[in-house]
Amino acid sequence: MKREWWHGLVGYQIYPRSFYDSNGDGIGDLPGILKKLDYLKGLGADLLWLSPMYPSPMVDNGYDISDYYGVDPRFGTLEDLDRLIAETKKRGMYLILDLVVNHCSDQHPWFQSAVADPSGKYGGYFYLKEGKDGQPPNNWRSLFGGSAWEKLPGQDNLYYLHIFAKQQPDLNWENPALREEIYRMVNWWLDRGIAGFRLDAITNLKKDLTWEDLPPDGPDGMGNISESIARMIRRDGGTRNGIGVFLSELRERCFVPHDAFTVGEASHVSPERLSEFIGEDGYFSTMFAFDAINSHIRGVCYCEDDRHMDPDAWKRDVFVNQAALKDFAFEANVVENHDRPRAASLFIPEEEYGFASVTALAGLLVLQRGMPFLYQGQEIGMTNCPFELEEFDDLSTLDNYRFSLKSGHSKEEALEGCARMSRDNSRTPMQWSAEENAGFGGGRPWLKVNPNYPRINVARQEAEYGSILNFYRRLLNFYKSEEYHEILTYGDFEPLYEDQEKIFSFRRTLGEKTLTVICNFSGSERFLSLKEDYSEVIFVNLPQVTRIGDNLILHPFQLIVTEK
Repeated sequence: MKREWWHGLVGYQIYPRSFYDSNGDGIGDLPGILKKLDYLKGLGADLLWLSPMYPSPMVDNGYDISDYYGVDPRFGTLEDLDRLIAETKKRGMYLILDLVVNHCSDQHPWFQSAVADPSGKYGGYFYLKEGKDGQPPNNWRSLFGGSAWEKLPGQDNLYYLHIFAKQQPDLNWENPALREEIYRMVNWWLDRGIAGFRLDAITNLKKDLTWEDLPPDGPDGMGNISESIARMIRRDGGTRNGIGVFLSELRERCFVPHDAFTVGEASHVSPERLSEFIGEDGYFSTMFAFDAINSHIRGVCYCEDDRHMDPDAWKRDVFVNQAALKDFAFEANVVENHDRPRAASLFIPEEEYGFASVTALAGLLVLQRGMPFLYQGQEIGMTNCPFELEEFDDLSTLDNYRFSLKSGHSKEEALEGCARMSRDNSRTPMQWSAEENAGFGGGRPWLKVNPNYPRINVARQEAEYGSILNFYRRLLNFYKSEEYHEILTYGDFEPLYEDQEKIFSFRRTLGEKTLTVICNFSGSERFLSLKEDYSEVIFVNLPQVTRIGDNLILHPFQLIVTEK
């Protein structure tokens, strides 16, 4: 593998709206992030990904962009962003932005021009189709519920496509003029000094231009549009006749000249196609390892998903994923982000939540092969928030609630599923202290604060040596240590004890050096018959390591790293 400047870095996602409010208006902002840079540096974060801070009507919390060249006044100014770029560089850190180019806002001038003149230049920037017999062009269901087609304002039978909300019209990447607009914008940001991008919903760019109906999968007679996207990825595999045309062009015109780091939100990429998407000649530097953390998803309704992640299913999927990567590329390893519930609630039953379980999860994430990516609040063990229906802000959660009811689930089931799986769980304000509103800022926060903030917050954990936060600091120091950084970055990955229930273990090897990670990811004590001898324990989350002969006695959620 060709070595790159970003190898061995630790990523950290910031959701600006919920990170830190510097001016008391209830909304996190860029000056607030600037005030917390030293905290992030001290944690061990190197590469900061900012979720969208562009001008937006905020229908989908910034993922509906109305101006690709600015900063929304809620978050500050372009000058604030320039200062943030400069200050991250001073600290040896890097800043990447969210690149949201599958769709824009219906308030973007391009779409407004398309509404005014559908047959003009800007009408070609979107997918505009005639309806059939007074109905939308096909039966595709958007990811946020309802038809993926909406009538173009002022038109009787002309529809536009939207994979997400109706206020987020999809951009027509088949149009070369649209692509030129995108490349101009991407290079403008890279020239400004950012280090790269996280590419939002990037494998959605290629559409099935046959516009065929999908098999219905719900009582509404529609089919989930994600199945259409999956078909396109499987059909063309990223080859020159498919999405690869767009992604190769984007890479060559923008990313390669700037030596930019890119991480793709890339769904439906089969193991056989990974080398086309990531690696030395891939479209992106890396992509998020979502295949390893999605086994709990069972149906279209949140209430049909598993309550908790099965640790053995997670282990299996991680091992399969690591085997597919071999040694040609890294993936970005995650357990939570702004679109998922909190990992401390999904991976760990409430009665087993605590220092041991949260730090075990942390160790298994960071010590795998790949680029560790944290999400704000993960480092203090933030959990899901108890929501009532009227407290949700996320439109996809509310759509899922309505769809669950239409699918025959009770109100109680629908609400329980939404409360457990809602994206709002990860978007509650960062818990900085036990002060009012978790120390997030002086004004009333835009979203409910998790009521557990008096006991789960940064200030309290900074004062406790044995806290989750200080464990993360030790873990990332260990990951970056002169002695072990090379093997933890480039070392091979080999599964161990695969047949042992709730034992998550693997070996990292580089040259003559070998590290073994052994974790009892359960709430019960386990005995493990060792298959080989381990000479030295070099890192743990719990202090007492007990070995009797060839047996290791593992306490609940105990994590051990040994060097052979």
